[in-house]
Amino acid sequence: MPVQPMKSIAAVALADPTFSVPEIMASGILTGATLLVLGITGLMQLAYKLIPLCVVRGIQLAQGLSFALTAVKYVRKVQDLPKSTSLEKRHWLGFDGLILATLCVCFIVIINGADEDHGCHRQDPDQEVSRETEVRSKMRKMRRVFFSLPSAFLVFVLGVVLAFVRRPRVMHEFRFGPSSIEVVKMSKHAWRQGFIKGTIPQLPLSILNSVIAVCKLSSDLFPGKDFSVTSLSVTVGLMNLVGGWFGAMPCCHGAGGLAGQYKFGGRSGGCVALLGAAKLVLGFVLGSSLAHFFNQFPVGILGVLLLFAGIELAMASRDMNTKEDSFVMLICTAVSLVGSSAALGFLCGMIVFVLLKLRDWTNGKPLNAIWRHEDPNEQV
Repeated sequence: MPVQPMKSIAAVALADPTFSVPEIMASGILTGATLLVLGITGLMQLAYKLIPLCVVRGIQLAQGLSFALTAVKYVRKVQDLPKSTSLEKRHWLGFDGLILATLCVCFIVIINGADEDHGCHRQDPDQEVSRETEVRSKMRKMRRVFFSLPSAFLVFVLGVVLAFVRRPRVMHEFRFGPSSIEVVKMSKHAWRQGFIKGTIPQLPLSILNSVIAVCKLSSDLFPGKDFSVTSLSVTVGLMNLVGGWFGAMPCCHGAGGLAGQYKFGGRSGGCVALLGAAKLVLGFVLGSSLAHFFNQFPVGILGVLLLFAGIELAMASRDMNTKEDSFVMLICTAVSLVGSSAALGFLCGMIVFVLLKLRDWTNGKPLNAIWRHEDPNEQV
């Protein structure tokens, strides 16, 4: 499973200058400890069984649209990323220009499409072999090779090249060797502020998007395979309980990261292992001097990659076929987006879901039909 920074804690850290490293680490440790307890005790598995799919889909749709909207903002507007605010409109030309971002979008759409079959039909074995069929066979092979190109990786490599072209001097700013690792000292104030400002708003998002939604999405993307919410919850807890004491950014699994990984061809654990190994090498070889390079990476290209990851996550909600499920999902999504809170959207979605079930029950619909969405006229 891919990992990503805890979104709510990161947002507080960007918006509040007093929320510094000790508070960030305290919030990550406390969030991880809570998830670890929920996983070990089996409460996370219980929540996974009780929370209806339409509410989970609402959270996924909200997160996907949030990623996509942020991506479009990155492409269209100049960003002051430390303050997370948009400035004036971007120019058409330049490394962060609209033309380059548009070309990257078109390239990914041509290569990946909507992740469906690209129309390369299999040849009939009984068909007579002729020069025309041989040419068609070669064209099909060329199409398969072309459509199997790692589009996201190529776009990322383009961004790396442009970052060096933009500021060639960045090569001289690299310092070989890892940056120092120290145990973070946290006061009582840091623990208190970390819990109030970081852990409380992060927990609902981590439970819903980092564990339950990830497990649901995994079942959608890889049918027939079993995914344990207990193991997901425990791994999130352990990584933060270990890394939080040494200054590691609080991290969790994420449906957006998994959707992006799948969208761009990462269909096994091997790609995550390779990515982790690459990050370890970069961390030990270049350390904190990598920040000089990250500052030069084109934000427009970053927005393009985030756009497709968000769309892939949002598309998981397309299986809501009944009007009732779609109604609950869209209410959950709307409240999550407008309120900027997955917890608030989840609460409203659950309330609407329960009210609809009570309405069906008062109308005389059997309880088993209510829960299984069956037609009461088909009941014996």
